[in-house]
Formats: sequence, structure tokens, C-alpha cells
Amino acid sequence: MDPIELPTKRAPGSLFDPPPELGALRERCPVAPLAYPDGHVGWLVTGHAAARQVLSDPRFSNRPELRHVPVAEYRPDDGAEPDHTPEEALPGWFVNMDRPEHTCYRRLLSRHFTAHRLAALNPAIEEVVAAQLKVLAAAGPGADLMAGFAIPVATIVTCDLLGVPYDDHPAFQRDTQTVVDLDSPKEEAGRAFAALSGYLHGLVTGDRPGGLIGELRAELTAEELTNIALLLLVAGHEPTANMLGLGVLALLTHPAQLAALRADPSLAGNATDELMRYATVPHQGAPNRTALEDVEVEGVLVRAGQAVTLSLPAANRDPRVFADPDTLRLDRAEARQHLGFGHGLHLCIGQQLARVVVRIALVRLFEAFPGLALAVPAAEVPLRDHSTNRGVRELRVTF
Repeated sequence: MDPIELPTKRAPGSLFDPPPELGALRERCPVAPLAYPDGHVGWLVTGHAAARQVLSDPRFSNRPELRHVPVAEYRPDDGAEPDHTPEEALPGWFVNMDRPEHTCYRRLLSRHFTAHRLAALNPAIEEVVAAQLKVLAAAGPGADLMAGFAIPVATIVTCDLLGVPYDDHPAFQRDTQTVVDLDSPKEEAGRAFAALSGYLHGLVTGDRPGGLIGELRAELTAEELTNIALLLLVAGHEPTANMLGLGVLALLTHPAQLAALRADPSLAGNATDELMRYATVPHQGAPNRTALEDVEVEGVLVRAGQAVTLSLPAANRDPRVFADPDTLRLDRAEARQHLGFGHGLHLCIGQQLARVVVRIALVRLFEAFPGLALAVPAAEVPLRDHSTNRGVRELRVTF
């Protein structure tokens, strides 16, 4: 088949289903030729098995200097042509590295994300959630659940872990949104990234930093630690808030599933994975890889140097893995097989923390507000679609 451009438009009225062209491709050609904006021709992966293979195979690189992206990363300034010049990985930015560099950083960080350490955070997470529920209640009916609950919960937990003062959140959250929003002018995105970097560098080099920043300072250069802190701050609070917002929206628009969760809160753990599968946060042509040598994927020969873009929302609706994949089922036995946190070498290092935060937040939210409902029709809820992570911009609720 001829190369296609990445499908990005959802069906009218669809809140959670991926663009219909992706599902059709997955059934007909799960590894399909893809045309990139810079003229490169690579591959679009929509099948679950193919996505797992690419994500786990070290012959596919995540290095940014080799990368081609299927959507414009930022809006060009003043009508200029898009700049497709690749960039090298920043020191410490381990998600953009391959072995052995990636392994060194990952091993260093992994000991701070063990099950034992994360379990010790549960009481603190419960306290954060309880405090924000009071804030939400005080705001009254019509409150924005994103601004009053989802974003603060995810941000406070991340700040406490890293040693970042939550009082500084207005500035770093604003800059984070500019960086992750693909509609941001490129110059603005660059300024926002520089502001985040400068802010965190000040914490890294300051007197007696706390949290993870303080624990790692003796083991990394200031530049490495600044970039790692930036990565963990953005990746810690922004996708988790999106998961929580989309999860609440999905439950409020699926009353039978919400009733099941209310009747049996022990479903919350599995529900978190099913919600991540059904309303996958990473989208818009991420993640991307580049073949370092010729590799066969599902019968398709990917040549060395060719880019591969994975549609995780499409892979998470693959009927070969998920029965009745377009249906939300909180008790789904295979829910944990979703790829919303990635897979293989670059599996999200904070996945377990994100799961805990979302699980606790969902249970306590619906306990506190038995009558929680949308304040506007579901079709009018503003979503964040042109972004590296899908989410909800504003979620007005009544209770």
C-alpha cells in the first residue's frame, strides 16, 4: 500500500475511541508505510504484538538524533517552515538513550521506585487526596475537577517525591503545559523548557535540596540531575493528572461500570489498568523508534534507518488480545496487558506510582461524592487532543 499520513481525527462524538482509520489499519495491515512531514517514509504500527516487539527489541533505537516524528512537534514561528533538524539527547535524559547509557541511569533511579518504597508513600498519598477532596467540596457544584483535584493530587505527590516546592506550581505547571502542547509556538516552547530547566537547576545546586534531588546529588553532575529532575517532574505529574481526568470522565459516562466500582472498591486496581487501556494517554504519534539494522516485524521488513511510529491507542484496542476491545470493562482479566506505560527497555519507571495515585484518588473521590456527575454534556467537555499526552482540559462536575 502507499504511505499514509498519521490519522489523528477521532470520529464525531467519540470521546475515547482512536481515529477509526487506525482500527481499520490494524486489522488490514498492522505495520503500514507511513509518510513523515520531513519526507521520510517509515512505518506505523497499530497491532499489539508488533508494538510489543518494537518496544522490546534493542535493534530499535530511541535516540533523538535518529528520529523522525509523524506530526509537527510545535507550531513554526511567524509562518516559518517546520524545522525537522534532529537533536541529541540531553545529559541525563535517559528516555532518549539506548543501552548501555540508558541502563546506567535506569539502574540508578530504579532503587528509588521499588515496591517497598512506593508502599511507604501510600499514607502520604491518602493525605494529599483527602486534602484536595476538601478543596473540591469547598469549590461547590460546577467546580473544575482537573484544577481542583486531579492536577493538584498528581503534582503534590510528584513534588514530595522529588523535593520540589509545591508552592512553585503555578510557574512550572504553566511551562509544562506549553512544552507538551503541540500547538505551542516553537519559540514559546523553547522558552518554557529553558525556564523549567533553570528553575530545577536552582534547586539542584541550592542548599540542602530534599527528596530524590537531594538523594541523587552526590551521584550525578548538576546538568544530569537537572535534566532527570525535569523529566521526572513533567512525566510524573502531567500524564498522571491526565489519567485521572480521563478515568473520571470515562466512569461518569459509563454508569454501569461506575456502579460496579462503587459496589466493589477492590476493583480499583484492575480498573486503573482498564481505564489506561480504554482511554490511553500517550498518543499523537508517540512513541517513535528507529531501526539500527534490518528487522522483520510481523512479516514486514523494516530497513536500517527507517522510523517506526507506534499507535498505543490502536494497540490497546487489538481484539487479538482484548476481547470486545471497544467496551470498558473494569473486571477485564487481560487489562494489565495494555501498553499505556510502554513496554520493554523504556517501560515507564514511575508506572507503579501512577497506578497507586489513580487507584486511591478514584476510590476516595467516589466515596466522598456519591452523586458526582458531569455539569455539562459529555460532548462539551474540552479535551486535550493535540498534545503528546491526551487529557481533559477542564472537567466541570456537580455533586
